[in-house]
Amino acid sequence: MSHRRRALLLGGLALILGGLAASSIAGREASLSRRVGGLVNVVVAQEPIDAGSPIGAGALGVRRVPERFAPESMISSPRELEGLKASVDIPAGSDLSAGMVGDGRGRTLGPAIRHGERIAQVVALGPPDLVTAGSRVDVLVTPEPRPDAAGEAVLALEDVEVLAAGPAGPSDQTPADRASDETPGERVTVSLRVTLRQAVYLAAAQDFARELRLLPRSDGDRARGKAGLRMGALPR
Repeated sequence: MSHRRRALLLGGLALILGGLAASSIAGREASLSRRVGGLVNVVVAQEPIDAGSPIGAGALGVRRVPERFAPESMISSPRELEGLKASVDIPAGSDLSAGMVGDGRGRTLGPAIRHGERIAQVVALGPPDLVTAGSRVDVLVTPEPRPDAAGEAVLALEDVEVLAAGPAGPSDQTPADRASDETPGERVTVSLRVTLRQAVYLAAAQDFARELRLLPRSDGDRARGKAGLRMGALPR
């Protein structure tokens, strides 16, 4: 085989392999895009913003994230925040959501309530520094045990969006609190985005369960599938 023919053959082979590699990469990119969605804009605080402070454009930035990992009540443009104030303390680097901002008169920007959704307000055990507007939590319910049965806790709801939150005060006591002097931890009062069925369940649990507890989730943790998990006291 001549040098010229060998060079042409190798060049053609290189083009074929390059095309196959490009096709494989494009296929992987398309598959990844289908799983996480396209990129969307999310407004982020570039510096700390104190509760009650006006939200200036200089304190804001925009980052692009896959749609799957964007906050459900995200704010996509700084223009949406013109004339508004922070409803809560907003740390630097936080993604802004609708529940974090308002008009300064107790009225928030307000996340849109989609068809079939409700806003449930509950008082529960939870760390106020972690259970904040825009965070996500699991809801753990401890029912009143039957006289002939051991107590247990139930993972009632998973990956619930917190729309508003704050430390619970004396006037926020639940019936269970008033029936007992025990205070095993800090309590928060929260507004949660839920379905109608979940809202009815939470209302019943608030009145009749021994305890509600909110378990904060880490950023980006959207795993589900454990709702209904029950656990009693571990044997000693």
